[in-house]
Amino acid sequence: MSKSEPRNFVLRDEKGNEHGVFTGKQPRQAALKVANRGKGTKKNPDKIMLRERGTKKVHIFYGWKQEVDAPKNKPDWMPDKINKPFVRKEKPGIIKLEQV
Repeated sequence: MSKSEPRNFVLRDEKGNEHGVFTGKQPRQAALKVANRGKGTKKNPDKIMLRERGTKKVHIFYGWKQEVDAPKNKPDWMPDKINKPFVRKEKPGIIKLEQV
């Protein structure tokens, strides 16, 4: 499998339940999509745990979204303020499921 193909990541909660599939070429790309839907703030970010489909690797991020000004060259339908997601990889960034 080449690195440029989209990969599927399943969102996990603290209890290990899985719900929602997010696609991205990198785990960070999928985490940004999760953060944009979440309720986290910079002071109180959401913990995002994504398991890559077909593996036992779980990527751990902290994510939040902030309201920012839309870009100057925005299309007419876009509002003046938009949500911008942010994620930060946690240490250790990846855990194997046997450790969970």
